[in-house]
Amino acid sequence: MKFAHHLHVRHRMEPYPARTVGMRLLDVLVYAVGILGPLATIPQVVQIYTTHNVSGISFFTWSLYALFDIPWIIYAVAHRERPLIVCYSLWLVFNSLVAIGVAFYSPGLLF
Repeated sequence: MKFAHHLHVRHRMEPYPARTVGMRLLDVLVYAVGILGPLATIPQVVQIYTTHNVSGISFFTWSLYALFDIPWIIYAVAHRERPLIVCYSLWLVFNSLVAIGVAFYSPGLLF
């Protein structure tokens, strides 16, 4: 395996904030998407908690979304990747709110 010696090499990443305008714009874009993406779930959360209507919303799916956010958060903390920490922490909150709402308002799911 001639290429295997490259697997352990970690290339130096661009410093934050980036030196170039293009990279700084990319940094801002990533932060914006990392915050706005999870916030797009707010209408779903509001619908669940105001109407108590959870028909067509899968508890299993939203629970898995929340569960799968946890390894991303751990990874982001371990690598000190602040945009990922913010993004996946927000996803965990909103995915959990949807799953909890579905569990609470689905007849027979909890009780």
